[in-house]
Amino acid sequence: RRKLRTDVAAAFPNLSAEQLTEFIPNKEELNVIKIYSHKGEAVTVYMNNRNPILFEIEKALYPTVYTLWVYPDLLPAFSTWPPVLQKLAGGADLMLPGVVVPSSGFPQVERGTLCAVTLLGNRAPVAVAVATMSTAEMLAAGMKGKGFAVLHTYMDHLWEYGDKSYPPTLAPLVTDSAEKESAEDEEEMEGKEPVISFSTDPLQHVDIGDLSLKGRDSCTILLGKEELDENRAAETAEDANTEVQQEAEDSRTPQEQMDALFNQCFFHALKCKVKKSDLPLLTSTFLRSHMFSCCPAGQQLDIKKSSYKKFSKFLQCMQHQKILQVKELNKGVESIVEVDWKHPDIKAFAVPEGFSSASAAQDSKSEDREKVYHAPEIIPLYGVSTKMIPLFQESGHRKGSILSSSEVRNIIINYVKTNELVDETNKNFVKVNAILCDCLLDKSEQDEISKLRWDDLLSRCLERLQPLHQVTFFGQEPIVRKGNIEAIDITIAQRSSNKKVTIIKNLELYGLDPQCVANILQQKVQASATITPVPGTKDRVQVQIQGNQIHHLAKMLLEEYQLPRKYIQGLEKAPKLGRRK
Repeated sequence: RRKLRTDVAAAFPNLSAEQLTEFIPNKEELNVIKIYSHKGEAVTVYMNNRNPILFEIEKALYPTVYTLWVYPDLLPAFSTWPPVLQKLAGGADLMLPGVVVPSSGFPQVERGTLCAVTLLGNRAPVAVAVATMSTAEMLAAGMKGKGFAVLHTYMDHLWEYGDKSYPPTLAPLVTDSAEKESAEDEEEMEGKEPVISFSTDPLQHVDIGDLSLKGRDSCTILLGKEELDENRAAETAEDANTEVQQEAEDSRTPQEQMDALFNQCFFHALKCKVKKSDLPLLTSTFLRSHMFSCCPAGQQLDIKKSSYKKFSKFLQCMQHQKILQVKELNKGVESIVEVDWKHPDIKAFAVPEGFSSASAAQDSKSEDREKVYHAPEIIPLYGVSTKMIPLFQESGHRKGSILSSSEVRNIIINYVKTNELVDETNKNFVKVNAILCDCLLDKSEQDEISKLRWDDLLSRCLERLQPLHQVTFFGQEPIVRKGNIEAIDITIAQRSSNKKVTIIKNLELYGLDPQCVANILQQKVQASATITPVPGTKDRVQVQIQGNQIHHLAKMLLEEYQLPRKYIQGLEKAPKLGRRK
């Protein structure tokens, strides 16, 4: 703790002694966790009061947005427009055209300086970034090109480790005398007749009006004076609004058009397709069975072509607007658990004309659409464990590096050839050196085994690496989870009066909605099917259907859903088909 306080003081000299003691307390609990980025980089996160306050990458300390909300002046800050936040949260860097130039000028920074990114009108930072050029270079470049490499943002995975609170509203500092005078003038004008309020700078009205148009479909909220200026701008430009909107629609980028299509299909699905009885609803099922069916003819939803990049980011934005609530009922599998159908945006949504006439036909095909299921792509992966580090460090890998089986194989082959370990008398064998002995042999084997066959060498290596797996659902980003994926578990249980029931677990892990599977099975076998909680677990459910229905399950899972047999266990318990006596 003392060393951490010293490192923080060196990294952030702006902190006073009192602030430093408050930031790194002496007695309060301080937790340290290690996480890994998608690139495999190890990130050390320091937690205080259940919120991440610092993160460390390659011995460099960075504050989180939770810290910057308490100490907003810790880093030099640059402002951007509210709609840009969606793109930053989606993984984009901050480009200079999106940076707002204040009248007092930019803070003076050098290339590589750690900076905070704020939204116009609010001093609370929403991102932590590193400047890719100095202030002078930014101005010399005409404010074009990439200005900041973003490391962490509000609404990213690191923010989700905390209490998921929203940024506070902090009024901008008025340092310039001209700004002070303009602020005083605005206060005076508020108390006068409305006519006088139109005497402010028309350029301000145009900027704020343009901002309101850009941000109309986003999840950002303008606060304070920006709201007031936006209303004034709307009054002064009321006649020109329709023309501006028409031009904006015609000149939208493909990304903006995809964002608008996702918004349209989202509200259409909630208004016409989803019922309260459908909840909780898997997010993958909502996208595949409900939103896709609301897509206009000739168009196709593709989350990667939108500014969100991930469907989870899109739903997070909608949750921020309090339209719905998403929870992770199962590890790595999110479900919609609540929808506010009284929300103004849902109530105000008008179903497109092309759908009203064909609504009856769509309803008749809804069941067919729900049956469209794409089996997830599952790839086994391996993480470098502590014991295996000596074997993999020559190839540039370290603890926690994630590799595929083919990558592991190539690394082992290169290691053997580089160290000339292939047996000269029989090339099917590999000589065991000190590193291979420590990494792959048990203590009882170390004095007995001096050579290993190639296949034995590779299988031993895979066994000693940390098992992981990557799951890619249709239309979504890949998800990497620890351990081997649990198979769909089918069991037969005995109930009262010697009646049998079939129980199916772990459907959610493969993107299957348990309720949907239960409904289909119930219709096929004409037997009662229910959803019950899995004993001893939280928020996990299982399908229970009367009788031994494994034959029907096998046909549905293997033939209709095209799931590999190795991911289904219990099929051997099917009743034997024979002649009835």
